[in-house]
Parts: sequence; structure tokens; C-alpha cells
Amino acid sequence: MYMFIYVTASDEEEAKKLARELLERKLVACVNMFPINSMYWWEGKIEEAKEVGMILKTKAEKFKEVRRTVKELHSYEVPCICAFGVDDGLKEFFEWIDSSLDLSLAEG
Repeated sequence: MYMFIYVTASDEEEAKKLARELLERKLVACVNMFPINSMYWWEGKIEEAKEVGMILKTKAEKFKEVRRTVKELHSYEVPCICAFGVDDGLKEFFEWIDSSLDLSLAEG
């Protein structure tokens, strides 16, 4: 099964750092990043922040390692890391994810 993982980062620099590390480790095939305005409860009060939303495209079997890596590198005490299973889509897109995450296929 394929998976999209939603993560928020504190800024573009952090998002790019996370994306690059996940890509280099072959844990994700693609990362989409976009600016967002967030409002949320934190330590008993409503906060507002400009953040960067990220959609990580990967396979379900990579999720635990993605979660561990994001949590390890993230600046937030409690980062948003939420996964959504992708049950259907363009076959060629899924094949591209497969080849991107399989080092032997991607290099050769």
C-alpha cells in the first residue's frame, strides 16, 4: 500500500532539511511543501504561527522509519505526523514511487 504523510514544519528551512534527509535515506519518493497559517492549542492557550505543510509520498512499509526520522530531527516537541493510506491512483505514479524508493532500481 502507498501512503501520504502530512507533516508541519516551523519554516521552509526546517521543511527542506527534513525533506532532504528523508529523500536521501530513500524513505520518501517526493515531498510537497506549501506555506500555511496555523492556529492551535498549546500549553493552555491558542497560538498562531506561519508554518510549512508537507505531504510526503511513500509506501506504508516506510512509515515507522519516516515517523522516527521526523521526530528525531524536528524542532517541535510534538510534531504533526499523520499518515493516510492511498488505495487507488495512477499505476505509473505508484511504479515511480516504487522505483524511487528501491535504490537498485533507481540507480540502474
